[in-house]
Amino acid sequence: MLRLGLILHLFIGSTLAGSAIIVALVMGQDTMTPILIAALLGFLIAIPATWVVTKMIYENQ
Repeated sequence: MLRLGLILHLFIGSTLAGSAIIVALVMGQDTMTPILIAALLGFLIAIPATWVVTKMIYENQ
């Protein structure tokens, strides 16, 4: 389960981090600090999302 979770976190984390960066840029935050904060928040939000997705995959097999 850990291996699948790590692989899924690569995809889910990059997707959410990229989406958060786009939101920050649309809001006019175009300096380095808000962009890095948005990427970090997207990556951290991906941790529980990955856990839920991994758990759903294992339960529905």
